[in-house]
Amino acid sequence: MPDIAAVSFALQLFDLIGIFVFALSGGVLAVRYRLDLFGVLVLACVTAVTGGIVRDVLIGAIPPASLADWRYLATAILAGLVTFCWSGVIERLRNPVLMFDAAGLSLYAVLGTGKALAFGLSPFAATLLGIITGIGGGIARDLLVARTPVVLQQTELYAVAAMVGGGIVAIAHAFGWPQVPAMVVGALLCFGLRFGAIRRGWRLPVARGAGDE
Repeated sequence: MPDIAAVSFALQLFDLIGIFVFALSGGVLAVRYRLDLFGVLVLACVTAVTGGIVRDVLIGAIPPASLADWRYLATAILAGLVTFCWSGVIERLRNPVLMFDAAGLSLYAVLGTGKALAFGLSPFAATLLGIITGIGGGIARDLLVARTPVVLQQTELYAVAAMVGGGIVAIAHAFGWPQVPAMVVGALLCFGLRFGAIRRGWRLPVARGAGDE
């Protein structure tokens, strides 16, 4: 069945691309904190695989794909080495950590949702798994350098962007629409929301207390 084969190929491709860009975000942050080569590789790998490991454990995909397939950790290590050796080139990009993180978030959100759907979860549960897949690596990365995780900062539109991206995939599955185009649309929409939050300050409204009158 070509659709199943296409979905399987898209899942693996998104997974490897997501691993690479998330690892880049972890590696760039490690360089900024002046960690040594080992520290850069550790932060790159942790950023890249944490969300996927949590997702796979929750849906019963044991052992997790990032541990069972050598290509995942190899891709993360490669990204860490690229960042360590050519950090100056990467830093010349505008807000490199945020941009790589936004790309990784969008890919992982749709990937996590798609894989959860493939394991028989409901669209709602699959969307939650997509969010966890997207934000898990970033949380682990920030905690390792003693920084407040981006997802917990009220000025950032982060988890909501992942929810929208994963939600597109879940809705397409519920209506029987093709999954590959839905993943592309979901990833682009997630990235667009995150990019808008970074560049234009988009954020959710904050509750006002009595002292804010």
